[in-house]
Amino acid sequence: MRHGKKFNHLGRKKGHRKALLKNLSIALITHKRINTTLAKAKALRVFVEPLITKSKSNSQHSRRVVFSYLQNKEAVTELFGPIAEKVATRPGGYCRIIKTGSRKGDGAEMAMIELVDYNELMLNNKKASTKKRRSRRGGKKSSATAAAAAVAAKAKSEEE
Repeated sequence: MRHGKKFNHLGRKKGHRKALLKNLSIALITHKRINTTLAKAKALRVFVEPLITKSKSNSQHSRRVVFSYLQNKEAVTELFGPIAEKVATRPGGYCRIIKTGSRKGDGAEMAMIELVDYNELMLNNKKASTKKRRSRRGGKKSSATAAAAAVAAKAKSEEE
């Protein structure tokens, strides 16, 4: 029975699941992007996003709380340093999960989980795409269309 099941147990006992999420989160923090199964990626997002939120307030208490979860000095230093600076203005949603198909061996759904502020390609695309605005309403015509209409009207008046 699944009464009261609030999260994915990932087919592991509590200690094994805790160690798995700790290792995955350390890898995500150090490498900024990892490939894993979709279920593990979703569980990792729930595990690591509160830690990133804690890293935004750089106090001794929050460092100790995060260290109790990660148990890795290098990962904590990285989290409270460059990562905290990049996510300082973001109100949440620090991780992005992108499905990458299924694994050949067992058919498991694979996914790439990454820190949102570290994907430079998507950041550049977003800045470039925000300049264009298109509307499908019949509003103001563009200058090229207006010029073509003026030329056509002038030619018509000359014929008469």
